[in-house]
Amino acid sequence: MVVFDELGPDDWEVIKQADSHWQQGFALPKVVRKAGGIVQTCCLKTHRYGGHFTLSLKNSVGLAAKFVPGNSYNFMQELHSSQHQRHMIAEINAAYHPDLIVLDGVEAFVNGGPDRGKLVQANVILAGTDRVAVDAVGVALLRHFGTTPEVTQGAIFDQEQIARAAQLKVGVAGPKQIELVTGDRDSADYAKLVRMVLDGGSA
Repeated sequence: MVVFDELGPDDWEVIKQADSHWQQGFALPKVVRKAGGIVQTCCLKTHRYGGHFTLSLKNSVGLAAKFVPGNSYNFMQELHSSQHQRHMIAEINAAYHPDLIVLDGVEAFVNGGPDRGKLVQANVILAGTDRVAVDAVGVALLRHFGTTPEVTQGAIFDQEQIARAAQLKVGVAGPKQIELVTGDRDSADYAKLVRMVLDGGSA
């Protein structure tokens, strides 16, 4: 068990990417960067504080430091006050590579979030190896159940978190590259509804 808040100054790596929206880069634990395998678990929620939705891409913010010991710079203050917040969220994801993403969508917040909001029974678990694909399907699910204007607006791959992550080649570039695999007839019927939304239709 590693508690990131207890890591020392030498346990963090400050990452500065080309064309980044982070003024001083961001810091990730070295143990994450060197891990032989990463499983990321996340939920299906909207986010009222600027992220618009919190799925696998936004979940990665939990890996990044607010402060690195010995450095007084507040990385999270920069993130949460930036007009480029959703781009910055995506940029964290270019710095590490999970092997499996599991999204718990049995219950979901379709507005508010991340701690309270309108709760629906979405009754779904998503598992995949591509964060962009998982988040695109997650946004389609939120839209299927009726969600916020920010999450509803435009094409799913024009959502800033998803668009920037796709630009950085974190995952797929569009909905046609996403395959929905199911294990029974009920799940297949559900997937058809989600597919319609994902491809730009309505359900």
